[in-house]
Amino acid sequence: MPIIEIAGLAKSYQIYQKQEGLLASVRGLFRRQHRMVEAVRGIDLQVEQGEFVAFLGPNGAGKTTTLKLLSGVITPSGGAATVMGHVPWKRENAYRRRFALVMGQKNQLWWDLPAQESFRLHQQIYRIEPQRFDRTRDELVELLQVSTLLKQPVRELSLGERMKMELIAALLHSPEVLFLDEPTIGLDVIAQHNIQTFLRHYQQLRRITILLTSHYMKDVAALCKRVVIIAQGQIMYDGSLAGIVDRFSNHKVISLQFPANAEPPAALDRYGEVLEDHFPRVKLRLGRRAVPEALADLLARFTIEDVSVEDPPLEEVIAEMFSLADEQAANREPSVANGLRAVP
Repeated sequence: MPIIEIAGLAKSYQIYQKQEGLLASVRGLFRRQHRMVEAVRGIDLQVEQGEFVAFLGPNGAGKTTTLKLLSGVITPSGGAATVMGHVPWKRENAYRRRFALVMGQKNQLWWDLPAQESFRLHQQIYRIEPQRFDRTRDELVELLQVSTLLKQPVRELSLGERMKMELIAALLHSPEVLFLDEPTIGLDVIAQHNIQTFLRHYQQLRRITILLTSHYMKDVAALCKRVVIIAQGQIMYDGSLAGIVDRFSNHKVISLQFPANAEPPAALDRYGEVLEDHFPRVKLRLGRRAVPEALADLLARFTIEDVSVEDPPLEEVIAEMFSLADEQAANREPSVANGLRAVP
């Protein structure tokens, strides 16, 4: 039985549209204009126990809204969802003790107190038995190598150090499900790597179920075998990371290495788009179906020392998917003006 089950989950918001100008502002006091925004549009999803799933999408796609729904922070407009058999928005204490939510842009620790004081507060909130609390805290502190920082006020910690403390606080009660909303946002490369290493090790050690949102493809590549992509509030893809390129990319990138003493070839753009021209190395972008014929012609016409054929960068493929979703939504949705309605 899946540990997370979502069926037709939807969430809509009514947003006030403030008009420009004094007269319009006064008029808005008596007759307001609102627009309905569908943050999540009837998504269906199942996650098995022990999976580490990436939940990707552009800003405003509905990722964070979905995590808030699954953690019970907000209630849905329609549909159903269960996590470990619980309906999240019922906010049962039994459910609260079994999951954790970490948001990279929000703090759950007391800003002016050392992290260890916030940890003690979490112990009381979750009623963690003292010996178990000490054992779990010490294990997490050792894994994240932050023992020297426990007595330092949170406001004095770096962004990466604060995120480590946030993870410790979230895992003190040993949740079975962890929702991570952009945990590495704003971190430098070293801090990102440290967080990735910890999450990978901890997930394998405890077999915890993790749903991760992130804009960093390195997070996804390092941690997740399964990827769910959401755009315009709807799921566009659910499968492996490698499958994204195979399904949604229509192009390949060919790198050519010519002899150093050769004459630069002319009109290479007849084969495809020239991405880089640093002779004797040239990089071309062309359609997948055109690759065999183009390579055969290039090898027949020129002396080439080395050649490689690669898929385009994952970020580029996903960006194309998002652009396609935006275009489809623009064609499907009425204009903002038509979407406005007066509310007395």
